[in-house]
Amino acid sequence: MSPESTGQNEHYISVARRRFRAWRGDRPFWAGLFTILGGAPIAYFPYADLHLGNMTLTMSTTAGAGSLIIGVLLITLGLTMWFHHIVRVFAGIAAILLALISIPVANIGGFLIGFLFALVGGALSISWAPGRPESEQAPSDEQPYEERPEAELQGAAAVPQQQGAEFDTAADADGGRHRAG
Repeated sequence: MSPESTGQNEHYISVARRRFRAWRGDRPFWAGLFTILGGAPIAYFPYADLHLGNMTLTMSTTAGAGSLIIGVLLITLGLTMWFHHIVRVFAGIAAILLALISIPVANIGGFLIGFLFALVGGALSISWAPGRPESEQAPSDEQPYEERPEAELQGAAAVPQQQGAEFDTAADADGGRHRAG
């Protein structure tokens, strides 16, 4: 192997990392991750066995099926936030409602771990908004005012545009009344 061949893998890793960051920035990534992390303990704890020496402690309850359904729905909503971010508000509200329902149904919401993660994930999903494209962003302070494009200056101006010679004087001839009456 030559010394140059070791750097080739670093390029692919950096490209993959940049693609992941771009993908993550276009959707409510953290909301989906918290919602998925909230669904996992809610679905897992009712079916878990805890071994303490020779003694086995089983957490199964009569609401095991309800816990499994709530956990799977939360995981599905988290994936929906990632891959169909158009319905992020619906998914966020549904995640918050399922988190609240998990308190009485699923072992106090997965011992409050799943409840808190799902609640935070739903809130993040509702509050997430896509960023503006770079062409629509506010003007930067680095460029002097005189050198900015005209469209950028007009969009940022708070002063209304003045009307020139094409101003309709027929409306003033009626004394300000409407033509219909």
